[in-house]
Amino acid sequence: MGANIQPLADYVVAQAEEAASKTASGLYLPDNAKEKPKTAKVVAVGKEAKQVRVGDRIIYKSYSTTDIKIGSEEYMLVKEEDILATVK
Repeated sequence: MGANIQPLADYVVAQAEEAASKTASGLYLPDNAKEKPKTAKVVAVGKEAKQVRVGDRIIYKSYSTTDIKIGSEEYMLVKEEDILATVK
C-alpha cells in the first residue's frame, strides 16, 4: 500500500478490483457501460475488525463505501458490517 492509512474501529481500507472491459463472448465494453466492481482487496483493517484480514478479497454492498484518493491511488473505506463475503 503506497499510502499510510490506518482505519479506526471496524473499518476496512480496500482497493476496488478493475471492472471487466470485455464480455465473455469477446465484445469490448465502453467505460460508461461497465458495471461498478463489487469486489476489492483489503489493504488495511481497523483494530476492531474480527473477520477480515489484510490480503482478503471481499464482496461489499455497492453504496456503503467512502471513496478516497491519495496521490494516484484510489481506496475505499468500508465498515465491516457492510462486507457481505470473502472470496477464496
